[in-house]
Amino acid sequence: MKIIAVIPARYASTRFPAKLMQDLGGKTVILRTYEAAVETKLFDDVFVVTDSDLIYNEIVSNGGKAIMSIKEHESGSDRIAEAVENMDVDVVINVQGDEPFINKKPLEQVIEIFRKDTEKKVDLASLMFEIKNKSEIENPNNVKVIVDQQGFALYFSRSVIPYPREENVGVRYMKHIGIYAFRKEALMDFYRLPMLALEASEKLEQLRYLEYGKRIRMVETDHGSIGIDTLEDLEKARKLV
Repeated sequence: MKIIAVIPARYASTRFPAKLMQDLGGKTVILRTYEAAVETKLFDDVFVVTDSDLIYNEIVSNGGKAIMSIKEHESGSDRIAEAVENMDVDVVINVQGDEPFINKKPLEQVIEIFRKDTEKKVDLASLMFEIKNKSEIENPNNVKVIVDQQGFALYFSRSVIPYPREENVGVRYMKHIGIYAFRKEALMDFYRLPMLALEASEKLEQLRYLEYGKRIRMVETDHGSIGIDTLEDLEKARKLV
């Protein structure tokens, strides 16, 4: 089974423009993310795929591998699909470019899903993390996920799901961590299928997979992600470095 990691990297960001090129302890955010992915030694190859000459040159000039997008893309999945369309790979891991503190264990967990899935019932695998703070649960920037008894995703939302009409019934609130592992076939299907209403409404690309009947196996982890979405996040990351 050939497994690669692809890091989609847009230069423009709505909340924090050029965040991937910000300095983080002497290296840019995107370079730290790329190097962290390589250092896990979990992948047969690691690529950054970008629409930016700046980001492309940053990776290549530091000895890394980068691919320039040819088309404009609405989502990271579309950008990755274009890049890997003609590659001979089985599983593609989407690593977020703004998460330079990659933890190896959660990546091993999603990869293991595919190693065990001999009947190919899983199209995608992703991660979730329990959140308990009320403000975190209600924050629309924290995407929540609910799953069935086998751990397959039922729905993702920026809203509070499930709605707590009845409290003290043992409901746990799970935050979606944006690391995806795709079977290549599922990723290419996504690339060729049009966006539908749920994805357009919530602005969550994972809903396209669910709307077209793909099965997303969620894995619970106790390792929360540390993403850089704001200047405040960057300052916290600098302190960690």
